Amino acid sequence: MTGQSEQPYVPATFPISVKGVVLDPQGRVLLLKNERAEWELPGGKLEGPESPEQRVETEIREESGWTASAGQLLDVWMYEPIPGRQVFIVTYGCTAIDARRPPVVSHEHKEAGLFHRDEVPGLVMPQGYKDSIARWYELQDRA
Repeated sequence: MTGQSEQPYVPATFPISVKGVVLDPQGRVLLLKNERAEWELPGGKLEGPESPEQRVETEIREESGWTASAGQLLDVWMYEPIPGRQVFIVTYGCTAIDARRPPVVSHEHKEAGLFHRDEVPGLVMPQGYKDSIARWYELQDRA
């Protein structure tokens, strides 16, 4: 190539968000309502020295007041919460350690809810979260 300057390759960048599917002792899944009026799984951006599993445990505690242990990786997928903004989502099946009390609502969310398996399909939330929840229920059924 003569006379043309090549542009250096710049890879796409996007945040990584780790999310946890946490069930209470009655088998209800913990969901939080965000500023877009959508239900979502507890979790947050992967940053700092924590592993993804440690980060999701920290986020669950900060966002709900519950202590949970991250377990099996359930899914990874790309989500576009607003046009032009993509987030790489990583979901884990989590075991609640102290979910006998109601979850608290952090400053990051508008509401916390506990939903039975058959309620999840009708909720306003991304399909990827619904798929992760369904997968965790299926794995719990097999255990």
